[in-house]
Amino acid sequence: MWNIFARDWKSISTNWVAMILIGGLIVLPSLYAWFNIKASWDPYSQTDQLPVAVVNEDAGATVRDKDIDVGNDLVEKLKDNDSFDWKFTDRETAMDKVEYGDYYAAIVIPEEFSENLGTVISDEPQKSNVEYYVNEKINAIAPKITEKGASVLVDQITNEFVSEVNGTVAELFNDLGIELENDLPDIKRFEEYVFKLEENLPEIHDLITGAYDDSQSAASIINDVQGLLPRAEKVTDQGLGTINETTTFLNDAEKRLKEIAPQVESDLKKAQQTAEDVNSFIKDVQSLDLDLEGVTQLKDGINQRTNQALEQLNTVENLLKQVQQQQQQPDAENPENGEGTQNTQPNSEASQQAINQALTSVSTIRERLQTVQNDAGQIEGRLNESQKEIDDTLSTLEQKSGETADRIDAFLKEYNENIEPRVLEEIDQAQQTLSEARSILTEAQSTIPRIQQVLGSTEGNLAEGQDILEYMLNEYPYVNEKVNQMADRIRDIQGETDINDIIELLKNDPEAEQSFFEEPVNLSKNTMFPIENYGTGMTPFYTVLSLWVGALLLVSLLSTEPIHTSEYRSYEQYLGKLATFLSIGVLQTLVVTLGNLFILKIGIAESLYFVLFGMGISMVFMTIVFTLVSVLGDVGKAGAIVFLVLQIAGSGGTYPVALLPEFFQNIHPFLPFSYAVDLLREATGGIVEARVQTDVIRLVAFAALFLSIGVFLKGPLHENSRKLMKKSRESGLFH
Repeated sequence: MWNIFARDWKSISTNWVAMILIGGLIVLPSLYAWFNIKASWDPYSQTDQLPVAVVNEDAGATVRDKDIDVGNDLVEKLKDNDSFDWKFTDRETAMDKVEYGDYYAAIVIPEEFSENLGTVISDEPQKSNVEYYVNEKINAIAPKITEKGASVLVDQITNEFVSEVNGTVAELFNDLGIELENDLPDIKRFEEYVFKLEENLPEIHDLITGAYDDSQSAASIINDVQGLLPRAEKVTDQGLGTINETTTFLNDAEKRLKEIAPQVESDLKKAQQTAEDVNSFIKDVQSLDLDLEGVTQLKDGINQRTNQALEQLNTVENLLKQVQQQQQQPDAENPENGEGTQNTQPNSEASQQAINQALTSVSTIRERLQTVQNDAGQIEGRLNESQKEIDDTLSTLEQKSGETADRIDAFLKEYNENIEPRVLEEIDQAQQTLSEARSILTEAQSTIPRIQQVLGSTEGNLAEGQDILEYMLNEYPYVNEKVNQMADRIRDIQGETDINDIIELLKNDPEAEQSFFEEPVNLSKNTMFPIENYGTGMTPFYTVLSLWVGALLLVSLLSTEPIHTSEYRSYEQYLGKLATFLSIGVLQTLVVTLGNLFILKIGIAESLYFVLFGMGISMVFMTIVFTLVSVLGDVGKAGAIVFLVLQIAGSGGTYPVALLPEFFQNIHPFLPFSYAVDLLREATGGIVEARVQTDVIRLVAFAALFLSIGVFLKGPLHENSRKLMKKSRESGLFH
């Protein structure tokens, strides 16, 4: 084994061509890693070189008297944005450029963009669309990057819009909170009103029921009143007729009273004169000695004058009775007078009282005259008795005739001063009362049609009110239930929340709220194993890949068999040559790992472990590849290439294993790349000992497996593989 290893390195050191080739094989794999790592160093920082078209067709909109143009605002912001190489153009140019491949993508802001955003305050808000066009055949990664840029653009519009809307909402909430705070006493009173309403609902129901019953009674009363209106109209007409007739009669009575007044005065004066004549006559005869013939003449004289006075008093009495009858005639002839004529009765009673008083006075005077006449008749009878008695009688007659004359004089004065003026005054008052009654009845007569109209309207309104009351009675169970539910809900809310807390929640700083909703969540990134950039993250994969490629280059250019095979046993040949390949592989690893650290200056967390892990991985890979070729020949080379292809896809070096197809997920645990890439990732980002132990154990297991194959199977399989290689060379296509 040592002889084979020593001879190989002696040949390399003494042959400058071999030395150059080996040097190239040592350096070449590192170039594969370095170029790929540098190319993928930080591609996302170069997106400003990707041309993306922006087409603004937004026509703007007016929302609540405020002009908005979101498309134009977006364009102005993109001019200061260096995420992409923005190309502001029209739709036709953008589509042509994207189709040809000059632009990777195009973003079109449609005409109704602002208008649709403005519908957020309407009952049917509509979403705004941003059109995105991409040419995916240009590059596999570029469409994903530009699509991410478009998504970020839409998110930016959305965040700003949401921020603006929520800022407005926050202002409204703040105003609402202030208003609620101001209205808090009213809210408390409203709660009390609800509870009071809940408490009084049964009484309200009773009141509504009573009102409904009363409305039915009122409707019946209105119908009765409407039935009585024609009769009232008739009575009013009759009352006016009666008043007119009474007024005419009073006018006639006044006229007749004025006509008979002089005659009454004349007759009373005559009666007074007669009484005075009787008194004078009695005085004349009182001092005479009367004989029977003289007494008789005296008696006849007294009777004659007394009869004249009585006739005159009868005339006065008849005249007064006529006046009395005229005063009584209106009531006698119109016993059914309406209420409008009742106002005349007090005046009629006063005039009747005056006339009755006059009649009483006349009657008294008549009685006095009749007494005189009777006493005169007694003179003759008493003549024989005594002269003294006659004288007494004459004295009595003189006294009574004097009193009669005085009474007639007093009555005449009373009649002139009181009776006649009072009767005329009462007639005048009755006429005025009748005039007022006529005015009242005339107004009542004109009011009756209005009353009929009002009653008809009231009947209609009452019917409508009955419908409303009936509706309220029908709806009462629902209202009762809802009011109780509201009261219960208020009690629940009072038990669960405090309105003061709600007010404090609504009151806020609108600007702070707007800033919050513009970015409600801040991503606080805490990197446990920080990786500087994409290139650093891809370093483990490209380093592992270069080590496998380096092993493939070695087995492709260097012989896996010693020059003198007959001198060595098969396992000695295998192990001796493997040592040479392993030593060159270690050199390859030193170049690529140290180059990563000092040429590319990749930020490696554990540099020493990165180099050591790389050397160990190179040994494992070289063992696997060398064993395949050493045992299987050209078939082993093909196997190593197939193994490489499967590991690139299934190791999880570029994409997470969870995102790979099921086949690659199934073979992932059986691929050396899986553990090699993971081991270098530990050194790059930070070591977790448990993972390092797992990865090292698995890689050592792979190395031990292939080392066992090489030691134990090279001899039995070598002869067959040599025959196969010889046969392939005979084709002239293989070396």
